[in-house]
Amino acid sequence: MPTVNEMLLDEAIRHQVALAKYSNNVVRRIMALLNRSDARLFAELTAALERLDPASFTVERLESMLASVRSINAQAYALVGRELRRELQEFVTYEAAYQAQMLTSILPAQVHVASVSAEAIYTAAMARPFQGTLLKGALDHLESEKARKIRRTIAQGYVEARTTSQIVQEIRGTRARGYADGLMEGTRREIEAITRTAMGHMAGFTQDRYAEANQDILKGVMWDSTIDLRTSSGCRLRDKKLYHPVTHKPIGHSIPWLGGPGRLHWNCRSAQVFVTKSLRDMGIDMDDLSASSTRATMDGQIPADVSYGEWLKKQSYDRQVEVLGPTRAKLMRDGDLPMDRMYGQKGEYLTLDQLRERDAAAFRKAGI
Repeated sequence: MPTVNEMLLDEAIRHQVALAKYSNNVVRRIMALLNRSDARLFAELTAALERLDPASFTVERLESMLASVRSINAQAYALVGRELRRELQEFVTYEAAYQAQMLTSILPAQVHVASVSAEAIYTAAMARPFQGTLLKGALDHLESEKARKIRRTIAQGYVEARTTSQIVQEIRGTRARGYADGLMEGTRREIEAITRTAMGHMAGFTQDRYAEANQDILKGVMWDSTIDLRTSSGCRLRDKKLYHPVTHKPIGHSIPWLGGPGRLHWNCRSAQVFVTKSLRDMGIDMDDLSASSTRATMDGQIPADVSYGEWLKKQSYDRQVEVLGPTRAKLMRDGDLPMDRMYGQKGEYLTLDQLRERDAAAFRKAGI
């Protein structure tokens, strides 16, 4: 039977895979909001450009003409901000409940697990900058940057005597290339990065608060990185390193925690794993425990160094299909596709309800 810390590692990896898919779903919904707004923005922009006589073009007239476009743009980012904050608050409520259930389900019944208020976590996390900025500041910057790019492109277009369609096409991009060749594509990538990073920030902050509340039963927290070709050098360096559960001082090495798993850089996919003390270290006499009172050995040993790819290879075929899809899962099992080429999380979407059900199903299947 696996030890408690081995079970915690296994569950942390499984949960991180599910969270990546859930983040994909959040990104899809946020981008859908932006797409609907951009359709209005480009329609208004086209109409305004057609009303502007090139012969009488001035900076003053351009500013006046862009007033409605700026208004649509501001409304779009305000809506994105409200939706993303609502999504993050719901996620923190779920994640806090998950962390409590996960620890309670895996640890022996004699070990007390402290819970943390989801509302307190959300409030504190929103007040803490991620990647040097607050969420509102990041969105405000994108809004103003998008308006600046539109204004600059229009002004240059008129100086070069370009047509309305040419100017709009440069801003929006071409349908043939999925609009990925327009100036707005950069803004879309930044929105995606902000959304994913905010999700990682919330998940990491929730885990930090649970580690702090339960520091009396933890030996440390272990950095767990998704190891593939997209993994940053900073995350590779910290993979499987142990840190103090509250101060995050390195244990047995000198590599600093910095932002922490999920927050080290934009789009960080790393997670942290709780590493518990032994029962004797917590003052619980193992000789007094009955066989039914503990679900696994709680010996305080750090789990073996298992990479994401190694973990996935040991999972059931159903879980491999869940992560990779049926084609890649079969290729992996047949040995025809190296793990460093597998990016099965891309494009696989989970709603929050699906994520909640998946975690519940995992608990039921494990009999915990």
